[in-house]
Amino acid sequence: MTWETVIGLEIHVQLNTKSKIFSGASTAFGAEPNAHAGVVECALPGVLPVMNREVVEKAIKLGLALDAKINQKNVFDRKNYFYPDLPKGYQISQLDLPIVEHGKLEIVVGNDVKTINVTRAHMEEDAGKSMHEGLNGATGIDLNRAGTPLLEVVSEPEMRSAAEAVAYAKALHSLVTWLDICDGNMAEGSFRVDANVSVRPKGQEEFGTRREIKNLNSFRFLEQAINYEVEAQIEILEDGGKVQQATMLFDPEKGETRVMRLKEDAHDYRYFPDPDLLPVIISDDRLQKAKAEMPELPKEMAARFVADYGVSEYDARLLTASRAQAAYFEEAAKESGQGKPTANWMNGELAAALNKAGLELADSPITAPRLAALVGKIADGTLSGKLAKKAFEAMWAEPEATIAEIIEKHGLQQMTDTGAIEAMVDEVLANNAKAVEQFKSGNEKALNAIVGQVMKASKGKANPAQVQELIKAKLA
Repeated sequence: MTWETVIGLEIHVQLNTKSKIFSGASTAFGAEPNAHAGVVECALPGVLPVMNREVVEKAIKLGLALDAKINQKNVFDRKNYFYPDLPKGYQISQLDLPIVEHGKLEIVVGNDVKTINVTRAHMEEDAGKSMHEGLNGATGIDLNRAGTPLLEVVSEPEMRSAAEAVAYAKALHSLVTWLDICDGNMAEGSFRVDANVSVRPKGQEEFGTRREIKNLNSFRFLEQAINYEVEAQIEILEDGGKVQQATMLFDPEKGETRVMRLKEDAHDYRYFPDPDLLPVIISDDRLQKAKAEMPELPKEMAARFVADYGVSEYDARLLTASRAQAAYFEEAAKESGQGKPTANWMNGELAAALNKAGLELADSPITAPRLAALVGKIADGTLSGKLAKKAFEAMWAEPEATIAEIIEKHGLQQMTDTGAIEAMVDEVLANNAKAVEQFKSGNEKALNAIVGQVMKASKGKANPAQVQELIKAKLA
C-alpha cells in the first residue's frame, strides 16, 4: 500500500517583550532559577493579571504579515490542567476568539512553491520549566519562563513531507525575526515546534490518527522526528495494528519518538473565559496605524530586488532570508552599482566563508562596503575573477586593509599591457598546434584550452575576455 503523510504544525513563538504578558516581571533569559518569578506567575492570593499592550501590537504585526484576519475583539480563556510548572492550575490562553485567523504562508521546497494556510495564532502565557539536573533524583521548578508571552501559530494539516514541514517552520522563523517580534533563538526555547503527524492510504480523504511530537527546538530534530514517526505509524498499520492518539517526545540521541502521555482533547481542559481579564478591543485607528507601520516584507523586497538589481528570483529569496542579509546586499549593491555580481559573491564565496568560520553575517570581516569595493574592482577590469578570489581571501584575513592595499600588497593587479598579453598569446599558439587545428576545425572547447594556457602563463593576471578576443582575431 502507498501511504500519504499528513502534517500540521503548532509553533510557539516567544515574543521579545521586556516584561511578561500579564505582569511586570522580566523575561530576560539566563537568570538564576525563579529570579524572575513574579507574584502573578506564582499565583499568590489576591493578585490580578494586567495585559501587556506590546504583546497585542506584536501579534497584530504577525497577522498582517500573514495576510490574515485580525479579530478586533479578543477574549482570554483559562485552560485548566494540573502540573507542577503551572502554579495557578490553569494557563491563560485564547480558545474561541484568537487574535489572528485565516492567514497564509508561502514556502519553497526545491523548485516548488506552495502556500500553507495558517488556521490561527493566539496569545497565551508560557508555563514554567521542570529541572532535573544536579538534584539527586528530585525535580525542581523554575518559574522564570512562566508568564512569558507566546503566540501559538497553528497551521492547517497541509504539509505532506518532513521537508515541507521544515520549510514552513523556517519560513515562519524568518518572518517573526524579520518583524522583530521574536529573537528566534531555538536553543533558548524562543521558537518551539509541535508536529502533528498522521498517515493515511494515498487517495483517502479521511485523516488517520494523529500523534503530536512536542517541543522540537531545531529544524534538524523536526525533520528527524517526523521521518521516524511516519515510519513507525506505517509499520503499526501494516502489521494490522491501530495508531493510538498520543503526545510524543523525540529523543535526539536515539533518533526516535516515544509516548509521553495519551493525547488530551480540548474538552479535557475545561476551557472557560477568564473572569479576571476584560476583552481586549483593537480599534480601527490602532489597526490602521499598525498597517502603516509595517516594514517591507521579505516577499515584497525579493520582488523589488529582482526588478531593481537584476538578480534571479532564487537569489532574491536567499538574499531576503533575513533582514540583516537583505540590508547587507542592498548596501553593497548600491555602492558597487553591480546587483547580480554582488548577489553571486554573497551567495557564493561569502556564504561559504561564513559557514566555514561558523560566523554570522554581522560578524563578517568583509563588510558590505568592502564587498562593494571588491565587486567594483572586478567591474572596472582591475581584477579578473580568479584574482578577485585571491583578493577576497586576503580581505578576509586582513580586515583593516582596503582593497587597493590588498591589490598592491599581493600583486593582484590585472595585466593591461596589450603588447605583453599578445606576446603570451603568440607563444601559446606556437606551442599548441593541435589545439589550434581543433579550434579551426570548429571545436569551440579547444579555445578554452588555449585561453587556459595563456592565463597560466600570465599567472592569472591577464584579462580572460581580452585574451579570447586576441586568440580569435589571430586565428580568424
